[in-house]
Amino acid sequence: MALTLMSAPSVLMTAESVTEGHPDKLCDQIADAILDEILAHDPMAHVACEVTTTTGLLLILGEITTRHYVNYDRIARQVIREVGYNRPEYRFDADSCGIIVAIKEQSAEIAQAVGEDMGAGDQGIMIGFACNETPELMPLPVMLAHRLCMRLAECRKKGIIPYLRPDGKSQVTIEYSYGEPKRAAAVVIAAQHDERDEQGPISQERLRKDIIDQVIAPVMGRWLTKETDVHVNRSGSFVLGGPAADSGLSGRKNIVDTYGGAARHGGGSFSGKDPSKVDRSATYAARWVAKNLVAAGLADRVEVELCYAIGHPQPVAISVETFGTHKFDHGQLVDLVRKHFDLSPRGIIETLQLRRPIYRPVAAYGHFGRTDLDLPWERTDKADELRRAAGLPQAQRA
Repeated sequence: MALTLMSAPSVLMTAESVTEGHPDKLCDQIADAILDEILAHDPMAHVACEVTTTTGLLLILGEITTRHYVNYDRIARQVIREVGYNRPEYRFDADSCGIIVAIKEQSAEIAQAVGEDMGAGDQGIMIGFACNETPELMPLPVMLAHRLCMRLAECRKKGIIPYLRPDGKSQVTIEYSYGEPKRAAAVVIAAQHDERDEQGPISQERLRKDIIDQVIAPVMGRWLTKETDVHVNRSGSFVLGGPAADSGLSGRKNIVDTYGGAARHGGGSFSGKDPSKVDRSATYAARWVAKNLVAAGLADRVEVELCYAIGHPQPVAISVETFGTHKFDHGQLVDLVRKHFDLSPRGIIETLQLRRPIYRPVAAYGHFGRTDLDLPWERTDKADELRRAAGLPQAQRA
């Protein structure tokens, strides 16, 4: 798809996002809130926490080895309340839901494999991606999808659309021409809402107008045209949502968490995992590498693949794909990456300072391209160094 995207006169690319009240994202946020609580007191802890939920019930499970006492019940209820599930009529709320905790310690065999040499906590394939479509060096469809969901949450919390409830989804389709985004072909919004307010029942007409005026138009800006196909709550009424309508599970929104389908995915999820798990830390590192390569002007579009074996202190394979957009000898790109980035698990953790409580904020609205957060893997601190090493002039910077 990526090669076609660069050469076709017209290609449609679509990405989706979900709000913080979506059942899967609620679980991700609880898993990462638990991780943050532990790392704040025990940075060397080993955490692999998963969360699942359904009507009136939340289950916390996994393998955690830490010296810190964790009040799992309190953390989960705090997240549920902050997300917005605080009313009994939602049929799932922070005060009344049941919480079951089933946590055991990490396997001694895994701990031994990681060991003092800080080998990878598991085998796996990790993908990082960057492109020059947006200032964040991210694909445009996923950035717009996230912003739509963030705006839904903002309108709910600030009372701009006071009848909105926490659950919601967005989807954006962008038309490209020879690799350049041209317009939004379609925008889809699903917004959970109250059944009625002081003005009466929430009609489809009122909801559609409010969503277009307060959410879609401000976010989409110039990408929205008269030809854009706009869909708002096509299923009709969306009163029952959240865990009362659909079960939730952490780690189930991998493509939402990353690049919206513009790049491949290695398969591993992020939330609830401490940085010794390369599913998380090496994926962040791969994004860091890809973003710096694009920021340095070495290519317009880059996908970095890192592969690890459990217990091994270095990646067993590194590959860089530029989809024909490179401005530097493609055959030397991997050597450049090896020389300027320490991609050992220990090197990634230390360089990106990952043993800190920084994870809950990225558990909703994407782990990449977040200009609202100071994320170390989003910095372009290697761009100048890479540009000099490649012999590119300053003007070539992306």
